[in-house]
Amino acid sequence: MSLSPGVPAPWFHAGSPQNPRFAFASLGGQYILLAFLPPPGPARAAALQAAADRSASFRDDTMLFFGVLPDAESCAGAVNNPPFRWFFDPDGEIAALYDARDADGAYAPQWVMIDPTLRVLGTAPIEAGPSVIDRIAALGSPEDFAGVPVNAPVLIVPRVLEPNLCRSLIDLYNKTGGEPSGVMVQRGGKTIGVLDDFKRRRDADIDDPDLRQQVRARIVRRLVPEIKKVFQFTVTRIERYIVACYDASDGGYFRAHRDNTTTATAHRRFAVSINLNAEEFEGGDLRFPEFGRRTYRPPTGGAVVFSCSLLHEATPVTKGTRYATLPFLFDEEGAKIREANLHTLAPDVAAPAS
Repeated sequence: MSLSPGVPAPWFHAGSPQNPRFAFASLGGQYILLAFLPPPGPARAAALQAAADRSASFRDDTMLFFGVLPDAESCAGAVNNPPFRWFFDPDGEIAALYDARDADGAYAPQWVMIDPTLRVLGTAPIEAGPSVIDRIAALGSPEDFAGVPVNAPVLIVPRVLEPNLCRSLIDLYNKTGGEPSGVMVQRGGKTIGVLDDFKRRRDADIDDPDLRQQVRARIVRRLVPEIKKVFQFTVTRIERYIVACYDASDGGYFRAHRDNTTTATAHRRFAVSINLNAEEFEGGDLRFPEFGRRTYRPPTGGAVVFSCSLLHEATPVTKGTRYATLPFLFDEEGAKIREANLHTLAPDVAAPAS
């Protein structure tokens, strides 16, 4: 058990009962217990009974249990039934990542405790289940995982776009009504766009050349220098000119995700969220689950800037309509990555402008 406290928990994709390629990186904001389970038998039954006896400790917003199943037969019959959720590992790939092995290199069932930022808290033998669960439950709310208040490492910049430009962008959107916005996923070596219930948003391209140039000029003159000052990063490329609409009529939202986890998005460095009408809607704020429940809301014409690697979500709009423009920023090194990966973008997904 070589995972020491404080190291990042290795990210992986794995099959699960509801998702053939579940992304571990989509988690965050809760304590996580990974149980690298023994083969079927008394030791596995005891580990699962420890979790069942303490099921009240497991809640989706506080602590999650994932059993890692090492045998194909168990994987075939597994069904998620919270608090029991499963990862399939018949080839031992996850166990290898987490070094779930004894001194002789044999598979060693164990618990891995992970904090809300996906960093390791510790490991323990599988028979220590009761004390492991009690230890994590005693830590209390994930809000307090650091022992001191924490804020997401984001930059808020007011006065990027003028109010009249914000209104012009909203008017542009309302001329067309936008189109349903999908999410980018990796399947069969290709990055494709899919529509599902992970996101409720409509987007309209800023196809007016004058409006696009106005937005670009203000980002370059007013936002890029602040990013250079705060993050010591020189932005040279802008991707995506859109007006996005989250409407209360369908509870517009975007669940927790990261913006650079596919080959065709790996070049992205910073995401930008510029509200166009912050006073006209309720809900619809940004949240970064790894850093607590606090939400972030830039003023009209103001931006929130954050690393594309951060887990983030747009909370549901509960009243009114939220309009925003949402570019991604990168540099020349990112441009090389983008160019090298363009062949992995599915033909029906338009290559982003830069």
